Amino acid sequence: MSEKNSFFNLYQHNFVRAAVGIPRVRVADPQFNGEQTIALMRQAAERGALLAVFPELGLSSYTCDDLFHQQALLGGSLDALAEVLTATKASPVITVVGLPIEVDGMLFNCAAVLYRSKILGVVPKTYLPNYREYYEGRQFVPADFRLRDRIDLCGHRDVPFGNRLVFRAENHPSLSFYVEICEDLWVPIPPSSYGALAGATVLVNLSASNVTVGKEDYRRQLVSNLSGRCLAAYVYAGAGAGESTTDLAWDGHGMVYENGTCLGETQRFAYTPQLLTADIDLDRLVMDRMRQNTFGQAVQHHREVLSKFETVDFHVDVPTRGFLPLARSYERFPYVPAEPAMRDLRCHEVYEIQVQGLVTRLESAKIDKIVIGISGGLDSTHALLVCSRAVDLMGLPRDHILAYTMPGFATSERTLEQARRLMAAIGCKSSHIDIRPSCMQMLKAIGHPYADGVPTYDVTFENVQAGERANYLFRLANLHHALVVGTSDLSELALGWCTYGVGDHMSHYHVNASVPKTLIQYLIRWVAESGQLGAELGAVLEEVLATEISPELIPGEAAGQPAQRSEDHIGPYELQDFHLYYTLRFGYTPAKIAFLAWSAWHDRTQGLWPDGRSVGQRSQYGIREIKHWLGVFVRRFFELTQFKRSCMPNAPKVGSGGSLSPRGDYRAPSDSRASVWLKQLERIPDVEPVKVGEKRLSA
Repeated sequence: MSEKNSFFNLYQHNFVRAAVGIPRVRVADPQFNGEQTIALMRQAAERGALLAVFPELGLSSYTCDDLFHQQALLGGSLDALAEVLTATKASPVITVVGLPIEVDGMLFNCAAVLYRSKILGVVPKTYLPNYREYYEGRQFVPADFRLRDRIDLCGHRDVPFGNRLVFRAENHPSLSFYVEICEDLWVPIPPSSYGALAGATVLVNLSASNVTVGKEDYRRQLVSNLSGRCLAAYVYAGAGAGESTTDLAWDGHGMVYENGTCLGETQRFAYTPQLLTADIDLDRLVMDRMRQNTFGQAVQHHREVLSKFETVDFHVDVPTRGFLPLARSYERFPYVPAEPAMRDLRCHEVYEIQVQGLVTRLESAKIDKIVIGISGGLDSTHALLVCSRAVDLMGLPRDHILAYTMPGFATSERTLEQARRLMAAIGCKSSHIDIRPSCMQMLKAIGHPYADGVPTYDVTFENVQAGERANYLFRLANLHHALVVGTSDLSELALGWCTYGVGDHMSHYHVNASVPKTLIQYLIRWVAESGQLGAELGAVLEEVLATEISPELIPGEAAGQPAQRSEDHIGPYELQDFHLYYTLRFGYTPAKIAFLAWSAWHDRTQGLWPDGRSVGQRSQYGIREIKHWLGVFVRRFFELTQFKRSCMPNAPKVGSGGSLSPRGDYRAPSDSRASVWLKQLERIPDVEPVKVGEKRLSA
């Protein structure tokens, strides 16, 4: 059972838990400060952290001023370092602490990297602020003043010493980190920029940035921007309570960012010690660097500087056994805006991208009419909303949208009525074409049993209907000098849930091709609730949202009701969209995607939508269901359906997590195999972990 539980261990999936410790310090009291550091280091170990970072000059305290020139303080700081070093013997945590160190008659502001009773290296501060309230140049010298790259310290000989050190776990190579100190972050080219180019995935900053009004926002901007540009994680530990307030104040600001995303922050102005932990996704950083080839170009451009860097390799005890779930939360709907303040803005932006694409295509083609098929379902509803905005912006009347309902053998009265009401509320020109007679003529011509009264609902039966609809739409476009707007969405294209060459697959221009089903649902809800197009339309949109998703191609037992539920065949869209995002955006393995999906979906108490609203879908998926539907996704996406995407019409890319255009984000062979992805499914267990109810670790 332990081995099965280990699948639910974050370290099995290339995460690393980092800790930021903000101890309460006493000015010039290294023994006390060392004890506080050890206590937080042990807490970090209890929480499963592998890396713990503490503030600048935390063993001596930062605000000692000319006391740094007192031998007693310098000696006491080394004694405190020795105590912390001894404590690391029983701790599996890589610990980074700050202290003053005298070398060759010069005093350096340093960060010492400790692990298992060994000093892995010492990093002196590169840039010393000597302006406004800062006078570090009075007590310290910068890193480049050093005369050698090895020192003896606390009984350890030949300790690496310098500001060009990258620390790398040799048995966990994607974990490599670079250390800089406070002001190093604030200069035009931070040393950590080179550290990232030299291979560090995690950037560490020991800081003693004092607080002034509004300064914390600027710190966030610096850390977020640097972590994003360097495609790295950034772990920042700032000095807090206990530092001298003779002329300054300290807020104890600690934070962890990953490629521009905030994973966690400490509570500022706390009077007690704090420990922030955050789970860093190393795969995200490695994959983004590999994909963004300009990162590699920058490495080549700065090769001369990077040749002076030294890699300090060490073996780390990674706690990969047993149950250790993520403390970090993953949104169930990665395509849907999570923060309320961003929802209106995001929805507006998605519409504007789709509308701009359509307007530009209409203008370039010198066409002022649109032909679109309306089924009464989600995709065609959203596409019609986009069309209505487009003609409004072009100054055209809504009757330049030529919308058609085309009921077939399984079209329900509900969706047909929804389509009629939708077209009426929009004010487009609506028409009705019953495709059943022409479908019967084709079925009879090709000798299909259904034409002779034998209820044979095979793929031919389905595709005749899809093809006939496409045939009508394209010929209507010819007749009216119009452009056919496609309605198929990103989720359907990913799963190949469309008829090749006809139906939703083909059009003159797609508007939904990079918008997944879950986002379309949310966009329709946003329009409905905002009332921007009137109460009557809002009521219809709510009914569309409540309608079961079906292609409506095979009749059910009840008259006027389809027998198909799309999600019975291809899986829940909410889950498949999760799988799609982490496959397409990051290229993760199925095993890791399953772990992330389980982390997001196994807890029933989490809200379904970001606003806590339910739209009828599930609220929980266990690992067995996730494994099953992920298998369906992998097989369809990688092996069965790429040929459909290889010839999809033009469509605007909407988000960073989705475009399957062969001319854009994703280019793949149509005849690939899914073997390596399906093999990964064997790593995924079929049962929940024993400790599934265990309280999650605090972040």
